Amino acid sequence: MKFRPCIDIHNGKVKQIVGSSLAGEKAKENYVSEHGAAYFAEMYRNDKLAGGHIVMLNGRYSPYYEETKAEALSALRAYPGGLMVGGGITPENAKEFLNAGASHVVVTSFVFVEGKVDRERLTLMKNTVGRSRLVLDLSCRKKENAYVVASDQWQNTTSEEVGEPLLSELAGYADEFLVHAVDMEGKRSGIEEELVRILGEYAQIPVTYAGGVRSRDDLIKIKEIGRDKVDATIGSALDIFGGTLKYDRIVAEFGNWKL
Repeated sequence: MKFRPCIDIHNGKVKQIVGSSLAGEKAKENYVSEHGAAYFAEMYRNDKLAGGHIVMLNGRYSPYYEETKAEALSALRAYPGGLMVGGGITPENAKEFLNAGASHVVVTSFVFVEGKVDRERLTLMKNTVGRSRLVLDLSCRKKENAYVVASDQWQNTTSEEVGEPLLSELAGYADEFLVHAVDMEGKRSGIEEELVRILGEYAQIPVTYAGGVRSRDDLIKIKEIGRDKVDATIGSALDIFGGTLKYDRIVAEFGNWKL
């Protein structure tokens, strides 16, 4: 289990929000940074952390999209090859982000259409960027007794269950999975242990879990329950984002270093 850093950008600012509150340009904020995205990218580069992600939280038609995109591009330029980027990625714009320095593009809404996987779009996305540079975001919410993928800024749930059949099929299209437990995101209330267990048991490619991490103990749980196959990202709980968990200590113990 390794720590993966993150940069979340909303309305042109680096923020930590409560994920379930996101509604276009509105969201409940835990933290708004005085620093731009490039500041954090440079920090991660200096600490030689690999596999971090940038999430652009404004949709492509938001009045803030261009500001958010500009911040993301500045971070990619600050740490070329060190960060992946997601949020409104399509075959039409993916190469712009890759050419700007993204290691991968992260895709959800483009391939989850009308409540299910659109395999034609998924194939198009893979053929456009290559499997080795595609990350599928399977962020999800618990609905009845299953975790189902949430798309469109996490507002719409699909019929696609995060479990063995979906994880096995999609592993053939992507290099990694990124999975936010949406209802825990930004709440610092503990992890979704059942979801971590599913990811550890069935994910056949690298996978990063996000949502609710509040302590070192939570990271140890992810390591154990996820069979040491599930990496973790931490947002609001870190001191660099207004929390109490020491970033330097987490990096020293769990850093995913780029050699």
